[in-house]
Amino acid sequence: MQQYTTQMDAAKKGIITEQMKAVAEKENLDVEVIRARVAAGTIAIPANKNHKALDAQGVGQGLRTKINVNLGVSGDLADNEMEWQKVQTAIELGAEAIMDLSNFGKTHAFRKRLIDAAPAMIGTVPVYDVVGYTGKIVNDLTYKDFLAVVEKHAKDGVDFVTIHAGLTRHTAQKVLDNPRQTNVVSRGGSVLFAWMVHTGNENPFFEHYDELLDILARYDVTLSLGDACRPGSIADATDAAQIEELITLGELTRRAWEKNVQVIIEGPGHMALNEIQANMILQKRLCHGAPFYVLGPLVTDIAPGYDHITSAIGGAIAAASGADFLCYVTPAEHLRLPDVQDVREGIIASRIAAHAADIAKGVPGARDWDNAMSRARQEVNWEKMYELAVDPKKAREYHDSSRPAQEDTCTMCGEMCAMKTMNRILSGEAGCVKL
Repeated sequence: MQQYTTQMDAAKKGIITEQMKAVAEKENLDVEVIRARVAAGTIAIPANKNHKALDAQGVGQGLRTKINVNLGVSGDLADNEMEWQKVQTAIELGAEAIMDLSNFGKTHAFRKRLIDAAPAMIGTVPVYDVVGYTGKIVNDLTYKDFLAVVEKHAKDGVDFVTIHAGLTRHTAQKVLDNPRQTNVVSRGGSVLFAWMVHTGNENPFFEHYDELLDILARYDVTLSLGDACRPGSIADATDAAQIEELITLGELTRRAWEKNVQVIIEGPGHMALNEIQANMILQKRLCHGAPFYVLGPLVTDIAPGYDHITSAIGGAIAAASGADFLCYVTPAEHLRLPDVQDVREGIIASRIAAHAADIAKGVPGARDWDNAMSRARQEVNWEKMYELAVDPKKAREYHDSSRPAQEDTCTMCGEMCAMKTMNRILSGEAGCVKL
């Protein structure tokens, strides 16, 4: 039996894996199309060999836009049970990926619980865990410490890891030479920036990139190349630091593919509407068609408390223009750690954005859901409408909170319901509409 090390290695050898079959079935595509695109790097199937509960998903060319849910404890709010409720909410609402961004204490137990139970792709940012894992302060860390944490997460079963390997000392100097409104807003990027400044050394993930790739290939972990220089305000979008890092990410992508490590590229966080499409095209060109993962982008900076909306606007445009993977943003963004309700609202907003983009991109089957909802509305079939709603619970609660005199209408139109009127007329029913 022919052996392979990673999904990409199998695809290059012409081997169709069980994960490729699962993705092909979900996407209504020929499995050979999936295999060929995994081999080319334009589709990634994050699937760690040790994640036994995984229900494999594909991210990339020609596939449905996927969404990711961030959660995890912080030093100020370390409630693992609340985080577990968020996990259950994410699974209930169909999120394809969950990232555990815990950055306080010993994170292993929660991460293992998540991997053992969750069918979603699981991601982490290992640099968040490096201090808790090693017990050292940032200034005392060595490059081996950074790599050891990556290997620990990979061995645990994480399907993809965000690594800010593109923030080189040269790129860091770009940030210093070209002042930004919000400097470096990536948590992982800021840790590496501080470490480089203190030690005078190169980014350990860039300098020891081949060792990193060997670890990821061993467990078949997908490399999500983080954008440490992503804009944290619309003023910083598409600036020298962001573009310089993106060029480096393109070079690192090719090197990863040479070692059969799958790659996802992470993209901008804040960006004016008119810059989004150009940025998507630029990323795809510079990074050789690798799947693109965006946080938002948030299209304005003035909406704290409503950033799930600013994010959904940008996410829909980004995905319609080529992005493949949306990281949700909650109403709590920029304000506090999100609670369970925040997570729910963020997921729904991102799912709407992703689906709207899939319609625009012509993803096979995307319109079928909308057509089914339209038929249910035409039939005034409330139970079917609830069933098809992106958030059935909220749809039912809204309708039931204001009961109409006639049960087959709602309190907006009552007996003047256009659907009822047209159904009566077109069926030949006699009589006039009663007001």
